[in-house]
Amino acid sequence: MSIRGRLLALVPAAALALTGAALVASAQGSAQRKAAPRPTPTPAVQQRQPQKVSTRPGEGKGAEDVPASVRAGVPAKPREDPNAARYTYEFRHPDFLVYFIHIEHDDSGRGHIRFERRMDTEQLTEPFELSAAALARVRARWEALGYLESGANYQGERTYPSAGQTRLTVRRGGREHTTEFNYSQNPDAHGLAHEYRRASEQALFVFEVKVALESQPLETPKLINRLGELIERDFLSDRQQLLPLVRELSEDERVPLVGRNQAARILKKLEKLSQ
Repeated sequence: MSIRGRLLALVPAAALALTGAALVASAQGSAQRKAAPRPTPTPAVQQRQPQKVSTRPGEGKGAEDVPASVRAGVPAKPREDPNAARYTYEFRHPDFLVYFIHIEHDDSGRGHIRFERRMDTEQLTEPFELSAAALARVRARWEALGYLESGANYQGERTYPSAGQTRLTVRRGGREHTTEFNYSQNPDAHGLAHEYRRASEQALFVFEVKVALESQPLETPKLINRLGELIERDFLSDRQQLLPLVRELSEDERVPLVGRNQAARILKKLEKLSQ
């Protein structure tokens, strides 16, 4: 047989041998895959377990169990002593520039004042404090009236609409008494209303001049002139209480020179009166 014939005869045999080897290798691979255990997932692909987190104040409780102050995120206000007295003065006059005034204070004369002016869109609230001298006069009027115990009505026989409407209230130990009058013939009721009117005028002046210093310094001379008028009319609660503010106005360079000079004159007058 020729060489070519021999080679052609060998080709089918070689092909059969290669096919058999491939089948054997495939069978062995299958067996290994069946026998091999499944790999354990690495920590990177394992499912994460939920982490514990700290509970915030109020979580896990019913809304009724959590104080409103905690839910709102603000500190709780101290409870008022039910036996402590609260004194309230209100004044209304629809034609006035400041047509509503509300003063409320405790036995020490400290509290707040709320008021409404025609140029404002809402009520304004400021801290309020009677001086020691003014508080003594106010307290004497309340005591002379025996206000809480008397339950009296202080409206006079006649009314004067131009005088506005005054309301006085005292609360103490669960008791409360309120009277409202336009004009009173009782000297202590009339005097008490007048004391509060003077205190409100002083508080309003302090508020307005501080606002002017911050935003409208050119308005300060007009306010200082008004202060001089209030002093002349004796319509301030305690002139000496204003000494530090008037001294500041006389030295503050934001105040125009004419205002500083006027403040300096008022300061000298007040210092002379205090001697």
